Amino acid sequence: MPEVICTTVYQFPELSDAAKEKARSWYRELGPHDDWWDAIYEDFERVCEILGIRLKTTPVRLMGGGTRAKPCIWFSGFWSQGDGACFEAYLSHTKGAAARIRDYAPQDATLHRIADRLQAIQRRNFYQLAAEVSHRGRYYHEYTMSVDVTRNSPTWQPTTEDAEEIVTEALRDLARWLYRQLQNEYDHLTSDEAIEEGIIVNEYTFTEGGRRFG
Repeated sequence: MPEVICTTVYQFPELSDAAKEKARSWYRELGPHDDWWDAIYEDFERVCEILGIRLKTTPVRLMGGGTRAKPCIWFSGFWSQGDGACFEAYLSHTKGAAARIRDYAPQDATLHRIADRLQAIQRRNFYQLAAEVSHRGRYYHEYTMSVDVTRNSPTWQPTTEDAEEIVTEALRDLARWLYRQLQNEYDHLTSDEAIEEGIIVNEYTFTEGGRRFG
């Protein structure tokens, strides 16, 4: 014979502290929503554009059968020593990049320093430097980025001796900057405050002990 079992369920604010922690753990295991990094990528693409960096793209198939161009940006994180972020791109001189990055991100000293270093090395090479950034290997961090620096001189002048090192380190610093933005966003999305907000907004209910119900 069928039985009717009645269970009392609770909204998150009604739970005890121990039950709230169990409820938060359940929600945290779901992980952030798909493509939670999209806003960070969009910001990074804008930063790259300002600095004279053109990201390479790769075609991605859409559900409707078409394709779209996806920027070549990758990351892994955030718990292992080899975690990080990297990208593939082309670099060329862009006039006024140092001033424009300050307009775009006035409080971000890291981006200011990167722009200043790129501008300074371009100046020493008469603004003729170009670079190609490629990814190597199966990991994703700044040291998997291979940087090839050249000089587009009409008189075949070579790059200054420090050009490759400075450009490479500036671009790796940019990859490190990207990784920090991603980690900060992930930490925010998985914080107790954000977890509780997600639970309450979705009106999830729980048993008295904090087990998800319904």
